Amino acid sequence: MIHYRVSFLNPLTFYLQIELTLDVAADATAPLELQLPAWRPGRYELQNFAQKIQKVEVANALTNQPLPCRKLTKDRWEVAEAAGCTVRVRYNFYAHQMDAGGSWLDASQLYLNPVQALLYAEGRQQEACELTLDVPEGWQIACGLPQPRPNVLAAQSFDHLADSPLIASATLLHQEYEAGGVPFHFWVQGEAELDWPRLLADFRAFSEEQLALFGGFPVADYHFLNQFLPYKHYHGVEHGNSTVITLGPAELIMSEGLYKELLGVSCHELFHTWNIKSIRPAEMQPYDYSRENYFRTCFIAEGITTYYGEYLLARCHVHTPAQYFEELNTVLRKHFDDAGGENLSLADASMDLWLDGYKPGVPDRKVSVYHKGALAALILDLTLRQLSGHARSLDDVMRRLYEEFGKTGVGYTEADYIRIVNEVAGRNMQAYFDKFIYGTAPLLEPLDKVLHTVGCQLLVGENASASEGIFGFRTVVKNERTEVTTIWPNSPAAAALTVDDEIVAVNGRRVDMNLQSLLSTGAAAYELSVFRQNRLLTVTLTAAPGHRFGQRYAIDKLETADDTQQRGFQQWLGWDF
Repeated sequence: MIHYRVSFLNPLTFYLQIELTLDVAADATAPLELQLPAWRPGRYELQNFAQKIQKVEVANALTNQPLPCRKLTKDRWEVAEAAGCTVRVRYNFYAHQMDAGGSWLDASQLYLNPVQALLYAEGRQQEACELTLDVPEGWQIACGLPQPRPNVLAAQSFDHLADSPLIASATLLHQEYEAGGVPFHFWVQGEAELDWPRLLADFRAFSEEQLALFGGFPVADYHFLNQFLPYKHYHGVEHGNSTVITLGPAELIMSEGLYKELLGVSCHELFHTWNIKSIRPAEMQPYDYSRENYFRTCFIAEGITTYYGEYLLARCHVHTPAQYFEELNTVLRKHFDDAGGENLSLADASMDLWLDGYKPGVPDRKVSVYHKGALAALILDLTLRQLSGHARSLDDVMRRLYEEFGKTGVGYTEADYIRIVNEVAGRNMQAYFDKFIYGTAPLLEPLDKVLHTVGCQLLVGENASASEGIFGFRTVVKNERTEVTTIWPNSPAAAALTVDDEIVAVNGRRVDMNLQSLLSTGAAAYELSVFRQNRLLTVTLTAAPGHRFGQRYAIDKLETADDTQQRGFQQWLGWDF
């Protein structure tokens, strides 16, 4: 068994002291290699956790004699002369990242994502592990791992350990509910006044809805680990039988807006227990923590999960259809906020997560696997329902994936997913994949078409901003400077302005929080004075009659719907029209 110990001397420094102890066989001929993960599942980018490691020391635990150790890469160490030794590795880890994928230390708590902080022995990832926590007396431990002894956590493998975040604190709150015979634990670190009866009832409702959808649960119990923070924050990360949610400000958790966020992210992360933790792409069976794990199906892992995370809250009556449409409208706004959808497919965007998927990136280059993936999932779900008279849906696809791959531990491929979709549809769905997964076909018309089958429609509204709606550019005010941030391709602004231009005057009038009114006089053209690379220029902005930019899209019910549409609405959402 491989042993880890985590302690801390001074929480004011944020440094944890970490110790790894393992036996090396006497007949071992190769040096011992120790690897720190370079990324974490749930965020598909290299994060270089080794930046947080200080002062690595390796010794024979029985004699205290140092063992030769050198770095092979930025996050891999080689230990020589380890054969026949009990090797002890000690180092410090800087725990000063408070988000759902981070680690944090202060006087009140230890919050650890082991995947950030723990080295593993190359080739021995499948060995059982124990993690001992040296924490003050009276502290509780919230974690999905079993605790065979006080302050000791047991894991079947390094992967099991790495995928099990923990919070240790004297102020943890804990409640429990049951859904489908499965115990669900709700842990809270932070100062929040919670309406426990309402919260537990809502969580039970969406948990039961998900269990009914899949017909089973991959794990024996589940833990919601909540960090309710004293400032504005929003983040969630999925794990095998737990999730970490970081949300704030804590005093507003039960307010309408923030409680809606709590429900949405929690329902989303619970769905991941099936979709990515159990139903896993072939490229990630198993995870390779040392490098990128490229896969083209993140539109399934994240896009479908984003769709279901809000949709199921309506289907189980935690949210009304109107509340669900508000969330869908947010997804629409984020997807149509630029022209990236014209330039990169969902499948390629899955690969590019490892490139710049979590940053804005250069203008109009890419799409989000979360937002476009959710809209593509909506189109597929309603298409499958239409083809079968609501006898089959995306639910059937997900159940098939769980039966064939989740329960067996076999990774699925793109071809597997396409095959299952075709079988559920009862026809060849290649056109759907060519257009919306592997191509860049526009979503508006097909989305409106499938929405009509369930008594809904896609509404198009003009952008009220003159700069964007008429001329095709957005600005932001920084330190009293009005700077151009976004320009729509083929717009009037594209012929006159560039990103980072500072607009100082319109037709000789100084710009001072009044840009929209200055551009709303109805003139055919405007003279703009701009600083570009610290040079003052005058450019002409000419309107293009009949062309509008940055339109706003929204989903709502049809004013009138026939019996078939109303019945489709009820079968899709579970609410009367």
